[in-house]
Amino acid sequence: MAVARSTAAIVAAISIATLLSYFLRNDSRSKEASPRRRKTKKQPRKGLVQAIGNTPLIRINSLSDATGCEILGKAEFLNPGGSVKDRVAVKIIEEALESGKLAQGGVVTEGSAGSTAISLATVAPAYGCKCHVVIPDDVAIEKSQILEALGATVERVRPVSITHRDHYVNIARRRALEANEVAAKHRNSTLIDAKDVEKIKGYAYEGETHSSVFSSDCKGGFFADQFENLANYRAHYEGTGPEIWQQTGGNLHAFIAAAGTGGSGLFNKVTRGVMYTKEEAEGRRLKNPFDTITEGIGINRLTQNFMMAELDGAFRGTDLEAVEMSRFLLKNDGLFLGSSSAMNCVGAVRVAQLIGPGHTIVTILCDSGMRHLSKFYDTQYLSQHELTSSATGLEFLGLK
Repeated sequence: MAVARSTAAIVAAISIATLLSYFLRNDSRSKEASPRRRKTKKQPRKGLVQAIGNTPLIRINSLSDATGCEILGKAEFLNPGGSVKDRVAVKIIEEALESGKLAQGGVVTEGSAGSTAISLATVAPAYGCKCHVVIPDDVAIEKSQILEALGATVERVRPVSITHRDHYVNIARRRALEANEVAAKHRNSTLIDAKDVEKIKGYAYEGETHSSVFSSDCKGGFFADQFENLANYRAHYEGTGPEIWQQTGGNLHAFIAAAGTGGSGLFNKVTRGVMYTKEEAEGRRLKNPFDTITEGIGINRLTQNFMMAELDGAFRGTDLEAVEMSRFLLKNDGLFLGSSSAMNCVGAVRVAQLIGPGHTIVTILCDSGMRHLSKFYDTQYLSQHELTSSATGLEFLGLK
């Protein structure tokens, strides 16, 4: 399903095999009765944090009518921070505070392509914390603008492989260690006590000589580590999943979503049991060969959160399919969705084609198109990448 292009670079960019993973419900997996719905008087939610979650599950009429399945989208773009990542941000910060790894007044650092960072910057002040974000400099500029407006400090860096010490995730990890060093010095220590500066995932601060980005009264740092931190998984296992189950009354046949760290490697891992050849491993390349305009998905590595998933299969998706789907949904349903949400809907149609009419399929509508204006919804940008939308219906997925 890759779209051929005239140069190798563009082929790599456009032929990304975004992982659309799904599970199919069967009787052997779960025999639990659906919870009874109780009529209760709705009470005001206390503060920002309680307003996160319990988002509506909406029928995507155009896709449901076209496939004969009930295709439902969890409207996560209605969370206060505008995305599904609000749930993750709350869970990461709460667990860090409870464990003592993060102190009130401390700094949460994260390397993010945008949505997780925005959610952390939204939620952190509610817990008396600050946020420092390291973000690739090719991410849509409006994401940096939103982060700065939310009060986060933003560090834009060039995109490199995850194995490079200056990959945005690795820099974010070092920033947390640096914040801990600043806090230790502020405790009137002339020399850093190794016991005071905790190692983060096996990494220790290397004593870089650059001036600190943190103030002298910093209360320490905590690296959110969204890819490996299992608070990410728990946020959905304890929250999103049970909500979907209740909202469907247990009448659910399949769930599908694009993996935040997906790409062709994970497609092969799910479908064939082998992630990639030694030559294709991300660690053997200076640059990520699976770049995509669909921000937030497509990174080619296996993470702790992904390994928690029990999957029945996967599909490949392309940037062009995401572009076409986003325009189709805007025209036919009034849904103004971000790129990963559009890709999720591509996957929902794929599952419907696989299992046939009469089934209920759920996916995630991660965020709106508001933070994707300068790239995913910019006609000139898309034209430069040969991604101009031309479909009049769902013919790009084989439907009339």
